[in-house]
Amino acid sequence: MTRLSDDLADVLDARLAAADEELRSRYPGDPGTRQPVHTVYVPADRFSADTHQRWGAAAVELLDRHAPTAEALAAATGVPGALVDDVHERVRAKLVREPVEDLRVDFEDGYGQRSDEEEDRAATGAAVALAAAARAEGAPPFLGIRFKSFEAPTRRRGLRTLDAVLTGLLDAGGLPAGLVLTLPKVTSVAQVAAMADVCTRLEEAHGLPAGRLRFEIQVETPQAIVGADGTATVAGMISAAEGRCTGLHYGTYDYSAALGITAAQQSLEHPAADHAKAVMQVAAAGTGVRLSDGSTNVLPTGGRDAVHAAWRLHARLVARSLERGYYQGWDMHPGHLPTRYLATYSFFRAGLPAAAARIRAYLGRAQGGVMDEPATAQALAGAVLRGMDCGAVAPDEAAELTGVDRARLEGLARRVQL
Repeated sequence: MTRLSDDLADVLDARLAAADEELRSRYPGDPGTRQPVHTVYVPADRFSADTHQRWGAAAVELLDRHAPTAEALAAATGVPGALVDDVHERVRAKLVREPVEDLRVDFEDGYGQRSDEEEDRAATGAAVALAAAARAEGAPPFLGIRFKSFEAPTRRRGLRTLDAVLTGLLDAGGLPAGLVLTLPKVTSVAQVAAMADVCTRLEEAHGLPAGRLRFEIQVETPQAIVGADGTATVAGMISAAEGRCTGLHYGTYDYSAALGITAAQQSLEHPAADHAKAVMQVAAAGTGVRLSDGSTNVLPTGGRDAVHAAWRLHARLVARSLERGYYQGWDMHPGHLPTRYLATYSFFRAGLPAAAARIRAYLGRAQGGVMDEPATAQALAGAVLRGMDCGAVAPDEAAELTGVDRARLEGLARRVQL
């Protein structure tokens, strides 16, 4: 029936062994862990152990003052009324229960240049406050710092602050489970390789398990997207991190300014931003490295009209990011929290009935209008799980609609047979 012998398959196995191993190691797929829907950056001199609680209280107060009902919130944001009716109470409850999912103490742009003595004190205080925040009610699942970049002018200061905060956290009882480190303004693959080496040396110095320290890369320079040789630098950065890179975060304003885009046109929906993020998305696909969009600097402050206008913009931008596969972003003000969760919850709940029906059909191999591939079933399950992780979808609701429990959904999302 065939003309080729089994010997040829053995030859191909040997010939492609290196390529098979490279594919396995470089593209392990999504880790299946929770990804926060946002990152909140707070300057180190304004951070305290109750920052997340104060942000939540401020967000609830703003919501109750400017949009106390679902109808008022729909009118304020432009999100369809039926969706707002469905999520209004869920959003408010989220702001009370877990207002911040990922909190970063900022020693970089938000903190600025200070004397070494002042930043040393701030680093020591931040470590104590971070340790307390990790134990506080409604604690963010993810906590960490953004230290100064490894560019020559700030390299020593960034390294000193990183070491001081880690030392303080360990002295205060240990590293939080959701610890995240952010390496900003990366311009070369060499800086990422250096950061991976720094992590190894810190682990050895503090007696930490190998691989315990991981970090995000902020993509906010043109050199991080396209190098002088014409290659996509960010792809090389992921490899240079040696498995320690957890995320790529787009930096809206630094990147735009570096391209000469005027301040009035700097936005995470500018065509230049879309190009950069498309390159990031392709580079990260299959690697297990997550993506985060940038921020808007339009804050919901002032009178009701100004707050509503800022909310409309933010809700639209969050929805736009979600539609493009960016499930995380930056939030710069407590007033951004209501629309972050409004847009996110609306997105996942709007897609839930169809996703659940397609999962049921896929698992039952039922005939219908859509015949899904395993990769699509993986994406459908992933969307349901994301909705569950952030609180948009209740576990019992997901089980009833899909017909399977969370473990089965996780198996689908990782394409594992259970």
